[in-house]
Amino acid sequence: MRLPIASAAASAQSDAMQQSPRLTPSRHVHVIGAGPAGLMAAERLAQAGATVIVHERMPSVARKLLMAGRGGLNLTHSEPLDRFTTRYGLAQPTAAAWIDRFPPADLTAWVEALGQETFVGSSGRVFPKAMKASPLVRAWLARLSELNVEIRTRSRWTGWRDGALAFETPDGERLERPDAVVLALGGASWPRLGSDGAWAPWLEAAGASVTPFRPANVGFDVAWSPLFRDRFAGQPLKGVAVTHGDRTARGEAMIARYGIEGGAIYALSAALRTTVETDGRADIQIDLKPDVAVGKLTDRLSKPRGKASLSNHLRKVVGLDPAAVALLYEAGPLPASPRALAERIKAMPLTLTGVQGLERAISSAGGVALDGLDERLMLVARPGVFAAGEMLDWEAPTGGYLLQASFASGLVAASGVIDWLDSRD
Repeated sequence: MRLPIASAAASAQSDAMQQSPRLTPSRHVHVIGAGPAGLMAAERLAQAGATVIVHERMPSVARKLLMAGRGGLNLTHSEPLDRFTTRYGLAQPTAAAWIDRFPPADLTAWVEALGQETFVGSSGRVFPKAMKASPLVRAWLARLSELNVEIRTRSRWTGWRDGALAFETPDGERLERPDAVVLALGGASWPRLGSDGAWAPWLEAAGASVTPFRPANVGFDVAWSPLFRDRFAGQPLKGVAVTHGDRTARGEAMIARYGIEGGAIYALSAALRTTVETDGRADIQIDLKPDVAVGKLTDRLSKPRGKASLSNHLRKVVGLDPAAVALLYEAGPLPASPRALAERIKAMPLTLTGVQGLERAISSAGGVALDGLDERLMLVARPGVFAAGEMLDWEAPTGGYLLQASFASGLVAASGVIDWLDSRD
């Protein structure tokens, strides 16, 4: 079921993007990184009157956003804000402050002001009606052009030289001395799209603390039997509930040749990653029928199956597809008792033996330590240098939480630049 979002604010920018002091055009601010956080910072700064130049090391902008859009572009989530902000783990207080400045309703209004209608899916997730990122990116770039934002592609930041920002460009090295800079360089996941974390040593040399990168929203290794792996890799387990310790996440899991991935796994990936790193393994339980009680399953399984195979019996009376039935066999021979079989369906045990790397991760944990930034997202060790987006040390599950915090942090960093420059004026 898809429910339209009615946004009275869709024809105007959010209050958070209008209520800061204005800067003179003589104030030059450079933004490094043309992803969601960087472009949001550039827009806010240009609206405040600054001369803005965006640097992007790749030949085109927003590559990771465009890649995410291939799956529908989950912009944010419609759940209550007090629950929304619990998704950020140890970074919750900081991320909640960003999102308070630019909440999901404001992000939705901003998207609609760009001419992109949105809707809320049955899961509560918010998507553009076009179900892809390219129309949004085109409209956004047109707005930035109207604001006279200059975007320089193939302009790779390589650190500082004699106090200036150094860039590697097709025409050779170029040095820039802006009044302030916003770093929005991304984390270290999907490095082929431009975020490789190569900037970490330069910030550490400048006095910033950078936590090592680790994969987030990532799949985990499972020692599948060859038959199961070859036959069912790429098959989804729909509508399951995955439990690890005292936490349960519902959604879809995907069988992969190396193991298992998908939304229900990603929601637990931080805890699963820590357990694998600590213990060398992590145990989960998969409830293949989370909406059916064990007693009711037992009653269904107690029905005579006649000449039908057990696999067909499970398909007919329980509604398990072939992949789910085969998964049950991965734990060993199926119990003869209907009650014991029902209990396995409700808590199919699975051992995760490893974590996939950053090159396969949707996002990354680690990055610039939050305690090295002030509330404006300015580096304490480097006044005039602000940071935003995934390069900061926070993580969140998929479901709209990643993009929401990235957009919001870009806005906060830009507002911080405006505040800092205004105080200097």
